[in-house]
Amino acid sequence: MKVFSLFLLCSFLAWFISNLSDTYESRAYFTLNYRNLPDSLLLGKNSDNLIEAKLRTSGFQFLYYKIFKTRIDIDVSQVEFQNGDYVMSEEALRKQMDQQLSQSISLLELDRRTLEVDLYQVDSKKIPIEAKLDLQLEQNYILDGKIKILPDSIEVKGPSNEIDTINSIKTSLIQLNNVNADFSNEVSLVFPKGLDNSIFSIGRATVSGKVTKFSEKVFEVPVQVINVPQGYQIKTFPDVVTVLCKATIERLKEISASDFEIVADYSQLMGSESSTLFLEIQESPQKVYDVKLEDNTVNFVLEQQ
Repeated sequence: MKVFSLFLLCSFLAWFISNLSDTYESRAYFTLNYRNLPDSLLLGKNSDNLIEAKLRTSGFQFLYYKIFKTRIDIDVSQVEFQNGDYVMSEEALRKQMDQQLSQSISLLELDRRTLEVDLYQVDSKKIPIEAKLDLQLEQNYILDGKIKILPDSIEVKGPSNEIDTINSIKTSLIQLNNVNADFSNEVSLVFPKGLDNSIFSIGRATVSGKVTKFSEKVFEVPVQVINVPQGYQIKTFPDVVTVLCKATIERLKEISASDFEIVADYSQLMGSESSTLFLEIQESPQKVYDVKLEDNTVNFVLEQQ
C-alpha cells in the first residue's frame, strides 16, 4: 500500500513538473518602486503601489510571480504633466517593464492605459537647529564659548504652505548635571506635527560644548569722570572702585587693573542736584567670562577751579 501511494505521489510530481514547463498566459502583480525623482518634485502618498500585467511565459515563471510580487522600478523623470496631473503613458510604462522582465517573458497587456503618479511641486530652505539643553555646571566651572551644533541647520523640502511655517528645529532634550568637562551628545531632532508632505535632510545632530574651571580676582580700578563742566574739577568718593573678574586661572595671571576703564558721565545728571554718578565699565580685557562692579555708583564733589 505504501509503495502504491509513493508511486502515485511520484507520478503526480512528474505530471506537475511537466506541466510547469509548458507556456501559459496569466496575470501577475508587480510592486512599483518610484525612483529618479526631479529635485523640484516629491512623491505623494496616493501613488499606486501595485500594477497588474498579463504575461506569457512558462509555468515555472508564473509560479515565481504568484509567490513573489516582483518589484518594477519606475523612472519618474519620464512622466508628463497633463491637465493638472503627472502621468506616464502606456508606451513608456511597457518599455520600462519590458527592460526589467526576463527575456523569456512576454508582456501582453496592462491593467491601465496610463499610470498616474502622485507628485507635487516642492520648495526647499535651510532651517537653523536649536539645542534644547538643560545644563547644570559643577561649582566653579563655566561654559567656555557658545554651544556648538553640528550640523547647525537642516534642509527641508516640501510644499511652501508647509515649510513656510517652520522657523527652527529643536533637538530632543539633553539633561546634563554637575558637568566639569567638555561634552558632546548626538541626539535626535524633533519635527513639528502636520508636515505630512515635507522631507528633512537629516534626523540627528551633535550638540557639544567646552567647559573650563574658572576663578575670581578683584581689581582696584580708578574712576574717570567725563563731560565735567569747563572751569570745574570733580572729586569722587571713592575715587577707586572694586571690579570682580571671572576667568581661567591662567588668564587672570595676565590681567592687571590697567586693562579696565571705569567711567562716570557727568552729563547724565542733566542739571539735577544729585550728588551721585552712575558707573559704567567702558573697557575690559578679552577672554574673560564675567566682569562686575561691586558698586555701580559713586558720590562726588564739584569744585570751581
